[in-house]
Amino acid sequence: MIVVTTEGVPARRIAKTLGVVKGNTVRARHIGKDLLAFLKNLVGGELTEYTEVIAQSREQALDRMLAEARGLGANAVVGLRFSTSYVTHGAAEIMAYGTAVVIE
Repeated sequence: MIVVTTEGVPARRIAKTLGVVKGNTVRARHIGKDLLAFLKNLVGGELTEYTEVIAQSREQALDRMLAEARGLGANAVVGLRFSTSYVTHGAAEIMAYGTAVVIE
């Protein structure tokens, strides 16, 4: 499956547009990781515990979006975007979305 952030794939023609596809996940904070992040925040530097959680969430949202695209018969997704929003205190949604297409 070809996935690009652009509106098309260079040197390929979009034969059919299948529609918007999306995948999301909602993650809550973890008390153990929060404690480590709090301590690191006191001295500065990257909060690797949160970096890992966000990276895993992005991958899961992307995988779910691709599954939806495959279900429609797509062989590519164009215009990939990620969105993050807070659902409630301590929980955030990560969403991946784009347009499922068939390219030649």
